[in-house]
Amino acid sequence: MDVVVVESPAKAKTINKYLGSNYKVLASFGHVRDLPAKDGSVRPDEDFAMSWEVDSPSSKRLSDIAKAVKDADGLILATDPDREGEAISWHVLEVLRQKKALKDKPVKRVVFNAITKQSVLDAMANPRDIDAPLVDAYLARRALDYLVGFTLSPVLWRKLPGARSAGRVQSVALRLVCDRESEIERFVREDYWLLSALLATPRLEEFEARLTAFEGKKLQKLDIKTKEQAGDIKAMLEGAAFRALSVEAKPTKRNPAPPFTTSTLQQAASSQLGFSASRTMQVAQRLYEGIDIGGETTGLITYMRTDGVQMAPEAISAARSAIGHEFGDRYLPEKPRYYSTKAKNAQEAHEAIRPTDFRRLPAQVRKYLDTDQARLYEIVWKRAIASQMQPAEIERTTVEIEARNGGRTAGLRAVGSVIRFDGFLAAYTEQKEEDAEDEESRRLPEIRSGEELSRKSVTVTQHTTEPPPRYSEASLIRKMEELGIGRPSTYAATLKTLEDRDYVTIDKRRLVPQAKGRLVTAFLESFFDRYVEYDFTAALEEKLDEISDGKLSWKDVLRDFWKDFSGHVDGIKELRVTDVLDALNEELAPLVFPPREDGSDPRICPKCGNGKLSLKLGKFGAFVGCSNYPECGFTRQLGEEVNGNGEPAAGVNGDKMLGKDPYTNEEIYLKSGRFGPYVQRGEGKDAKRSSLPKGWTPDTIDHEKALALLALPRDVGKHPESGKMISAGLGRYGPFVLHDGTYANLESIEDVFSIGLNRAVTVLAEKKSKFANGKGRAAPAALKELGEHPDDGGKITVRDGRYGPYVNWGKVNATLPKGKDPAAVTVEEALALIAEKAGKGGGKKAPARKAAAKKPAAKKTAKKEE
Repeated sequence: MDVVVVESPAKAKTINKYLGSNYKVLASFGHVRDLPAKDGSVRPDEDFAMSWEVDSPSSKRLSDIAKAVKDADGLILATDPDREGEAISWHVLEVLRQKKALKDKPVKRVVFNAITKQSVLDAMANPRDIDAPLVDAYLARRALDYLVGFTLSPVLWRKLPGARSAGRVQSVALRLVCDRESEIERFVREDYWLLSALLATPRLEEFEARLTAFEGKKLQKLDIKTKEQAGDIKAMLEGAAFRALSVEAKPTKRNPAPPFTTSTLQQAASSQLGFSASRTMQVAQRLYEGIDIGGETTGLITYMRTDGVQMAPEAISAARSAIGHEFGDRYLPEKPRYYSTKAKNAQEAHEAIRPTDFRRLPAQVRKYLDTDQARLYEIVWKRAIASQMQPAEIERTTVEIEARNGGRTAGLRAVGSVIRFDGFLAAYTEQKEEDAEDEESRRLPEIRSGEELSRKSVTVTQHTTEPPPRYSEASLIRKMEELGIGRPSTYAATLKTLEDRDYVTIDKRRLVPQAKGRLVTAFLESFFDRYVEYDFTAALEEKLDEISDGKLSWKDVLRDFWKDFSGHVDGIKELRVTDVLDALNEELAPLVFPPREDGSDPRICPKCGNGKLSLKLGKFGAFVGCSNYPECGFTRQLGEEVNGNGEPAAGVNGDKMLGKDPYTNEEIYLKSGRFGPYVQRGEGKDAKRSSLPKGWTPDTIDHEKALALLALPRDVGKHPESGKMISAGLGRYGPFVLHDGTYANLESIEDVFSIGLNRAVTVLAEKKSKFANGKGRAAPAALKELGEHPDDGGKITVRDGRYGPYVNWGKVNATLPKGKDPAAVTVEEALALIAEKAGKGGGKKAPARKAAAKKPAAKKTAKKEE
């Protein structure tokens, strides 16, 4: 018997069925070792020696693999067919050698691009050795990421408190987003006018033509800059005679795009399905690993981390057969289409993403899939099938028109197109992310050269130039790929990291850089400019590709990088914080010091009038403050909305006088601080303050509400049993009632002001009934029960927690992917999430089914059995 090692348990079960009883397939649950998150894991002074660490769950799995290998005839490493997969196989092999589990047993490496029985059996028949250059490329990339992160991040923490960290690729991706925001801020809008005429042929068929020339001069988009100029041209056209000068009908062909790669799939899923990059990869992983189709689990698509655009010869034959059957022979080219990959490294350019079987039509497999899986499978199938179809035949017609009014002339153009044969468009049409009007898609009536045309109307429209749009995930991925930054298989993780660190947020599917992200980018551009340059990062990626192609030594690349990088970091360490702030004040001026309505110096303090505003660094990050501190206490949050005088939108320092406390005669203010709006009574350190509760906005706060907030906590009454006071208040986790150290949450802030003694006693009693000590939190009720765990027992449920819906199994809680409907979760999806969470050490194994009654204990031995 041979032991086969794959990554996921779902894949292990499927492959074990394919291979039979002569094989034992075990899962590594992804990576089994990693560099510890501490200094010294990569040691440049020891020729880049690396220390690897195995976490507890991986240690248990590796022990199981080692035990199985000791009793086996050989080891087959069948992890994914990419650099990360090669690295996992290498790690497993290294650990087994350290455990002396292999001895002289044969070790083989096999790769398959699809989890189908035929693909797996073909791979097993063609084993190879571990690809050493591919592993070297992994080691170089992992060492680089570690060295940049653990060398640069401490500098960032010291110079910019509140910043999280700076990764090698993430920092460059963040720079793209921030540079686009700066473009938008610098953009100056311009007004311009466009003119068009609604004309008719002698056969009374109407069409629209746009103005392209006037008085013998060709007009560009922005050439008509005033309303008066547009009005003059309109008057001329309204009195002009129109004639068709020429009509040109030009046939063109439009060829299909190649099948999906990782990045093009992410882009298409974003623009057509609204998926994030990470969601696309989650769904694709499930389609790749296998779906139960009528009692048989099989992969529906090929491996989804690839730069390749070519399909295997047998896949091309299958696609051509499906085209003839589903669309007809007219849609089938005489010869197959072949696409060349743009990937610079042939070793990592695998087959494109395609269906494993073109006979599985999207409509036929939909009943086995959830909504997201069905939609993603459909675009994969359609794009792959379209790549082998006939081109679309389009006739593009251009009509040049002359308008003459006395001695004045103008030129107009009408453009339209007709699809004479839809070709591949019958299967797949790429949808653009920005839906713009396409005048070429219009149909034109029959227009004859030289004939007179009648005018129906002339239209003038005013327009304003628009700044470039913020990046979406799709357009950022496209830009990163275009620049050669990172690799497609890492894009989803890169974008997720930026969002998790609060460097960017997603608003209406657009990436918006946050103040923290812009601060980090400005710091890196000011002091580490070379290492966030697009060309430098792309050149480093090329070197990593050359390592995996066996053309460069990985340690030579690390030595060259580290020599310059470490010296640069040592120089930055000596920088004073004032130097950093001066540079950031200049780099981020539009964000930190927005222009004022009266044109005055935006850095003059709006409160004291003579202090100078500057970035300041506090324990929780950067903010804007006055140089006259402590005499002047003006502050505002970095990136906070300000009015035309440079003050927070609520007033100077956010202060708004609400009235006086009737008992203390102290003034009550609505203020804006670094942590949001709050109300304050009095001045100084002892002033009473209260944050605004959730759902209350500054514009709704009046004197009465402020008094109510400042009066909290309020006494509700004495508990009838203990005689101790019950109070109601607003805390860090929302509204509550408190009695003798026991807190119970209230549903809304209004309950704090209105709750009576009887209701408070009931709420506290309900809390105590859930937990004996009254201090814990009850487990959320199950939204959906999925049944028992098929292997280890224990109920699997879907619950709604404080941070969103999750799958629960024993002590393992696995968060659902963003946007996933809790009611639509299947057992298979739940098991995959639980396995992934457990693989990361995210929870202990759930208790097994209740054991039988204990037998009487045996007599203790002198030595504990190991």
